[in-house]
Amino acid sequence: MKKDIHPEYREVVFQDTSSDFKFITRSTMNSNETITMEDGKTYPVIKVEVSSASHPFYTGKNVFIDTAGRVEKFRNRYQKKA
Repeated sequence: MKKDIHPEYREVVFQDTSSDFKFITRSTMNSNETITMEDGKTYPVIKVEVSSASHPFYTGKNVFIDTAGRVEKFRNRYQKKA
């Protein structure tokens, strides 16, 4: 590999801002913020809005959208033109 062209690959903490869930993984992302985890080490922290702790697919808390209302609006809009 060529030297000085690859980003630094290191351990970082991803923090879900909606559920305060944190996990350590390796990444090349940079951050000015740091956090001290339970192991006593300090890591850069990357804040994310959605993770497996807050995503409806993983939590089972699906948001149901009023699709019947949308279909009726669509039919009413294009039925008048016919």
